[in-house]
Amino acid sequence: MLELLALLQMRHRWSGQELADRLKVSPRTLRRDVERLRTLGYPVHADRGLDGGYQLGTGTKLPPLLLNDDEAVAIAIGLRTAASQPITGIAESSMGALIKIGQLLSAPLQRQVESITAVVDSAPSFATDTVALATLTTLARASRDSEHARFDYRGAGADVSQRHVEPHHVVPLDRRWYLLAWDLDREDWRTFRLDRIDDPRSTSRRFTPRPLPAADPTTYIRQTIATLRSVYNVVLVVDTPIEAVQRHLGPWGSATKQGAKTTRIEMNIPDLGWAVMMLAVLNADIRHVEPPELRTLLHELAHRFLSATHPTTNPNHRSSRS
Repeated sequence: MLELLALLQMRHRWSGQELADRLKVSPRTLRRDVERLRTLGYPVHADRGLDGGYQLGTGTKLPPLLLNDDEAVAIAIGLRTAASQPITGIAESSMGALIKIGQLLSAPLQRQVESITAVVDSAPSFATDTVALATLTTLARASRDSEHARFDYRGAGADVSQRHVEPHHVVPLDRRWYLLAWDLDREDWRTFRLDRIDDPRSTSRRFTPRPLPAADPTTYIRQTIATLRSVYNVVLVVDTPIEAVQRHLGPWGSATKQGAKTTRIEMNIPDLGWAVMMLAVLNADIRHVEPPELRTLLHELAHRFLSATHPTTNPNHRSSRS
């Protein structure tokens, strides 16, 4: 029964014959074990017919989960540190655990998770786009199981289109979540922001994964975003060694050494806030700034920060003109 439960949590849907073969039991024994799991509170659904099979559904309560060691460690570390800093190296294990938990959470529990997440103050002060738990787990599970997915997608101009895709990877990148998928209608690879996806659903129709357009999905998505959304060509010259700049710059730009402690930074970014963040992180003297829009933004922020250093004597005081 434990082996059966582990298999049901490993994949979205199994045929009865696949389960019986993996467990090396007869179909009759399999049906008996499924009934035992149901009596323990696990919502195991069975569909008849050629496309039928078994799957672990959403229950009214969350029964005990079987987690492998890596997933258990990922949960323990993630719960303790997610509110303070990002964790690298455990993304795959964390996603596996999230899929298992997400498919068993009832709708009220999912809403609780989302409401708690919304009020938890994480260390990075830059806003993160909100993604519904159901959206994340549905698309991650469809990517894992190689199942077609459909959803409504809101473009940058607020236009809505219906998409039918082969989902391959769900990727967290900077402040957002992205889906890398093959768009069946457009016959090409597409990158989708999860916060713009509505009503995602798996069709339960399997597909054979295509060769990815790059060896690393994260790098491909980052390059795609940079190509589609680059708006500002930023140039910064700062008094700090190039090694310090390269630790924070990443693939969003390039750094050139101009002196022992002087570095030229070039960035192609869709949001000038990234340049402001870079300057704040480096905390160095600034020799040169381009474009003019960035100089204007820095001037406005400097005025606001300077005003913040001279608060009124009584913080609750309101002027007669307020």
